Amino acid sequence: MIVSNLQNSSRIEPLHPLFKQLFDYVKSHDLLHTPCGRIELDGDNLFINNVNPTCVKESEQVLEVHRDYIDIHILLEGKERIGWKAIEDVNQLKQAYQKEGDCALYSDVPTTFVDLLPGQFAIVYPEDPHAPVIGEGKIRKLIAKVKI
Repeated sequence: MIVSNLQNSSRIEPLHPLFKQLFDYVKSHDLLHTPCGRIELDGDNLFINNVNPTCVKESEQVLEVHRDYIDIHILLEGKERIGWKAIEDVNQLKQAYQKEGDCALYSDVPTTFVDLLPGQFAIVYPEDPHAPVIGEGKIRKLIAKVKI
């Protein structure tokens, strides 16, 4: 997992050929005031889910694991906590991997937590089981999906 802010995204951009395109788009558009939904930047290779979820309690959230995509969680409004646990320590399968949706779910308890504020982001690779949207109330965020 990588945690940073949009001001420093240029340090992260060399890690994947599509990261610069994503961060340039996010920094040049008012996505907080854009309707929720999918924003396609490069078809299924790079897209953004602009969402307005209601946060859940830490004890109720499960870990997600992906195979085909890197997730970049970018907070636009509110406060979000994201849990994390090392992949080798995750073993309580709740939902087997489903290709559609690129997701498996685990009920293991995260060992590490990161609190995001607006303008900050967390990059989670397939080896990063993560539990997003922990907190109180509604938030506004982007979930960028970057094809590996």
